[in-house]
Amino acid sequence: MAGLRSGAGATTRRQRGQHAALTLLTLLWPLLTCCVRCADSVKPSNIILILADDQDVQLGGMTPMKKTKALIGEAGATFVNAFTVTPLCCPSRSSILTGRYPHNHEVRNNSLSGNCSSPLWQKGPESEAFSVYLNKQKYQTFFAGKYLNQYGRKEAGDVSHIPPGWDQWHALVGNSQYYNYTLSVNGKEEKHGDSYEKDYLTDLIVNRSLHFLDDRSPQHPFFLMLSPPAPHSPWTAAPRYQKEFNNVKAPRGGSFDKPGKDKHWLLRQPINPMPNSSLTFLDNAYRKRWQTLLSVDDMVETLVKKLDSLKELNNTYIFYTSDNGYHTGQFSLPIDKRQLYEFDIRIPLMVRGPGIKPNQTLKAPVLNIDLAPTMLDISGLNLSSVNVDGQSFLGQMAPSLRNSSARPFFLVEYTGEGHPTTDPACPKLGPGLSQCFPDCVCEDAYNNTYACVRTLDGEHDLQYCEFADSESFVEVYNLTSDPHQLENIVKKVDPTVLQAMNQRLIKLQSCVGDSCRDIK
Repeated sequence: MAGLRSGAGATTRRQRGQHAALTLLTLLWPLLTCCVRCADSVKPSNIILILADDQDVQLGGMTPMKKTKALIGEAGATFVNAFTVTPLCCPSRSSILTGRYPHNHEVRNNSLSGNCSSPLWQKGPESEAFSVYLNKQKYQTFFAGKYLNQYGRKEAGDVSHIPPGWDQWHALVGNSQYYNYTLSVNGKEEKHGDSYEKDYLTDLIVNRSLHFLDDRSPQHPFFLMLSPPAPHSPWTAAPRYQKEFNNVKAPRGGSFDKPGKDKHWLLRQPINPMPNSSLTFLDNAYRKRWQTLLSVDDMVETLVKKLDSLKELNNTYIFYTSDNGYHTGQFSLPIDKRQLYEFDIRIPLMVRGPGIKPNQTLKAPVLNIDLAPTMLDISGLNLSSVNVDGQSFLGQMAPSLRNSSARPFFLVEYTGEGHPTTDPACPKLGPGLSQCFPDCVCEDAYNNTYACVRTLDGEHDLQYCEFADSESFVEVYNLTSDPHQLENIVKKVDPTVLQAMNQRLIKLQSCVGDSCRDIK
C-alpha cells in the first residue's frame, strides 16, 4: 500500500508540474508569438534618391563617376534604357515627384506661368507627391538641394512653404547655384556666401544628410532625397577639382556639328559649321561639368560608407539618376537640353539594394515617372491606392521580390518657352525665342512644343514626334539603323506605320493612370 501511495503521489506531482508548465506556457505564449512576429517582420527598407541636375549619359556624363559606378552600378543594376518623359528641369522633377506625365501634373516648363512650383501645383499634384505617402508609411523623410526652379519665390509661397511629407527640409531657393544662394531650412531663410568649407552646396547637402542619419530614430525606416546642383551651370567645381580634365573636349562623333536640315525649324537655324567661339564655349562647359561631378561622386562614397558604419547599407535602396540629359554641339546646338533627341531624353539610372543582384545591365525601358511607384512599392504601399502614370520596376531589378512587365510604348512631351519681346542681345531674331547663347543660337521657342511616342522592344526602336506649330512638323527616326537620328524618315515610312504611331500618340497624350500603362 505504501508503494501504491508513493506512486500516486509521484503521479500527482507530475500532474501538478504539467499543469504549472501549461499555465506558464499560456502566460508566455503571447510574448513568444510576439518575438516570432518581431523576428519575422523586419522594418521596411530605407531608400535614398540622388538626383543630379542636367547629367547626360549619351555623351560621357557618367565618365567622371568612378566611385558611383562601382558602389551603385556594380553593386546593383544599371538601366541602359532610362528616359525622362520631358527634357527640362522643373517639369521632369515634377514627374519624378508625382509619377505622372506632364499633361497630368500640368507643369509645362521652368516658369511660374508654366506652373513650376506655382500655387496651382502646390494645391494639386504636390499634395500627392511620393513624400506624402512615404511619410504615411512611417518613413523619416529628408530633402536637401534643388527642388523646383521657382521654389521659394515670393509668388510661389516664399521660403516658408514646406511641401507636405518632409520631416527635414533644406531646399535651394530658385535654380542651381554652388555659392551665394539661399536655402529654406524647415521654412526659415538661410543665406550662404562663397566660403568653400561652409557654403559649397554639394558638400553641404551630404554633410546635412549625415547629421540626419545620426539623429534619426532607428525604429523607423528613412528616406533621403539629395539633389545637388551638379553638373548644371554655372559649373563651379570644388577648389580641389578645378584643374581636372584640362585636356578633355566634348565628343566630336555622332551628330556633333551636323546640320539639322530635315528637322524642326529650331534645329535648322544654328550656324553650321559652328564658329570657333561656340566650340570654345561648349568645350569649356563640358570640362567644367565633369569637374563639378567629382564632388557628387564623393557624395556617393561618403553616404555608402556612412550607411555601412550604421549597419544600414544592406537594408537600403540607393537610386542614382538625373532629371534630364544634355547636349554640347549636337546638330550645331552649343549647350542645353529641351530637345526630343537621345542626348536630351536619356538619363543615367543605377540602383542597389536588397534583392538586387550585382553587376546587372537591364535593357527594358524605364521612365522617370516610374521612380515614385518603385519607391512606394519598396515601402510596402499598395500601388492601386495612388494616382500614378508610371509603374514599379522593382520586379525588373529584383525578380525574386516582384513580377514585372516591360512597356511597349511611352510618351515624351515638352512645351516650349519663349520671350514675348526680342532679345536685345540678338535683335535680328525677333520675339518668341529663348536661350539664345552663345552666338545668338536659340535653344528654345514657344513653338518648340512637341509630343513623341517611342517604341523600344526587341524588334523595333522607333521614335515618332509631332510639333504643335504652323507646319504641323513631324519627325520620325529608326534608331536601330540610325542611332544618332541623322535622318528624318517621315517621307520614307509606310503610311500605315505612321498612322499607327499617330494613334498611339493620341492615346498617350490623353492617358491617365492605368490607361498610360495599358496602351497596345
